Amino acid sequence: MKDKIYVLDTNIILQNVQNLNRISDNSTNTIVIPETVLLELEDKKKLPNELGFYSREFARLLAKMKIKEVDYKLGFKVVKLYNEELTLHIISKDHYESEIEQTHLSESNDKRIIEVAAIAQDYYKGYQAIFLSLDVYARTFALFKGLKAETLHDDKSTVPTFEFIKYLKIDSSLFNSLEGRDITEYDKEYTYENFCYIFESEDGNSCHAIIINNKINILDETDFKTLQVKPVNLKQKLFMKAILTNMFDLLVIDAKAGSGKTLMSIVSAMRLIDLGCYDKIVYVRNSIESLDKGADIGYLAGNDEKFRIYNMALQDTLEFIAKKHLKKSDSRENKESIESKIAELTSKYCIETLWPGEARGRTLSSAIVIMDEWQNSSEKTTQLILSRLDESCMAIVIGSNRQIDNLYLNKYNNGLTTLLKQTRETHSEINMFAIELDKAVRGKFAEFTERIFERKYNTK
Repeated sequence: MKDKIYVLDTNIILQNVQNLNRISDNSTNTIVIPETVLLELEDKKKLPNELGFYSREFARLLAKMKIKEVDYKLGFKVVKLYNEELTLHIISKDHYESEIEQTHLSESNDKRIIEVAAIAQDYYKGYQAIFLSLDVYARTFALFKGLKAETLHDDKSTVPTFEFIKYLKIDSSLFNSLEGRDITEYDKEYTYENFCYIFESEDGNSCHAIIINNKINILDETDFKTLQVKPVNLKQKLFMKAILTNMFDLLVIDAKAGSGKTLMSIVSAMRLIDLGCYDKIVYVRNSIESLDKGADIGYLAGNDEKFRIYNMALQDTLEFIAKKHLKKSDSRENKESIESKIAELTSKYCIETLWPGEARGRTLSSAIVIMDEWQNSSEKTTQLILSRLDESCMAIVIGSNRQIDNLYLNKYNNGLTTLLKQTRETHSEINMFAIELDKAVRGKFAEFTERIFERKYNTK
C-alpha cells in the first residue's frame, strides 16, 4: 500500500496537535500544511484559550523541525521539514485565485487552502492527495475541485449506548434485605456501567438503588431531607445520592438542557462542605460559546465583564438557591437581599471559578470541582483539569452532547464522551459513577421545546 499525502485544514491542528502524529503514522504519510493554515494559526497564537495553546504548540513543533529542502516550482514553492516522527511539507502559492474578502474571510481561506490541495494532487505524482478537514463545507469545496476529502476517523466512530440504570425483576419479599448486599447475588449479568438499579416485582412494587463497590445502596427520601433544594425526579435523586455518599471520585453526567444538572451538583456539593468533607467548590467552564464573534468572551473588554458572561450559569444557580433560602426564612425578596445572600453563599462555600487557561501550574486540594458544559472541552483540556486535582478532591463532569458549540469537536471526540466511555470499565486509581439526566425540569418552556423540537426529529 502506497504512503498517503494528507493536506490539512486548520481545524485538524486546532482540535489537537497530537492529530499530526496519528496522521503521520511515524512518517509513513506526508503531511502538507497550506500557507493559509499557518496564517490562521498565527492569528490565534495569542488567544488565552485552548485554541491559542494548540497554535503555540504547533509553532514550537515547527521550530524544532529540520529543513530538508525548499523546492521552487512555477507558481508555488514547497518547504520540506522533518523530524523523527513527522514529514511535514508547507506549500505556498505565488498568486491565489481566491480573493480575500474580510466579510467572508473563513470561506476565502478555505478556498485558498483547497487551491493548495489541488497543487499537492499534481505535485506528488503517483500518490493521491487527501484533503483532511472537520468542516463539511470545506470538504464540499474540495469535492468541487475533484479532490478526495475526509474527516478524522474518530468522527466516524460510534458513541456506545450505556445502561447506567438497569431494571431488574425480583420478588418483593427481597426488598427489605437488599441494602448492603452484593449486586451479583441478584444480577449475574451485572457490568460496571450499571451504576443504578430499579428493582421491580410482579405485584407492582419497586425500589431504587445505586451500586457502590458492587454493593447495593438503597435510595431513601431521607437522603435529601436536609437539602435546601431537593431533587424532583428519580434520576436527579440517584445522581444526588451518588454525590452525597462521597464514595465516588469522578462523576460523569450526560444531561439535556434544563435537567437541573448544575443546580443538583452545586446543592449536593454545598451539603458535603457542610458535613466537613471538603473545603470549597471550584466551578470550571470552557470559554467557547455559541455566540457571534462580537459577543465571544475573547472580544469583551475587561476581565470582570468576560467572567460575568462566562459564569452566568453559576450565577443563575446561586440566585435560585439564594431565593430558596430567603423564602424559607420569610425574608422579603429584593435585589439587595438576593445579592447579599449570593455573596454569603459564595463566601461560606468558598466558591471559586476557574477557566482552563488558569489551571496550569495549580494544584487543587479538598475541593469539589464541577466541570460544566464539558461537551465543549477537548481531551487535552480534560486531562489538564483532572491532572490538577489531588486525592482529596471530587470531580463532577456535566454536559450534553446535544449542545456542542466548539467548532473543533463533535460528539465522538470531546472530553465528556471520552469520560463516558471510561465508565464501562473499572479503574484502579478512581471510583467512577455516571448517569444520564434526560428530563427537562426547568418549566413549561423547556418541556414545550423538548416536545416540539427534540421528539419531532427523534421519531424520524
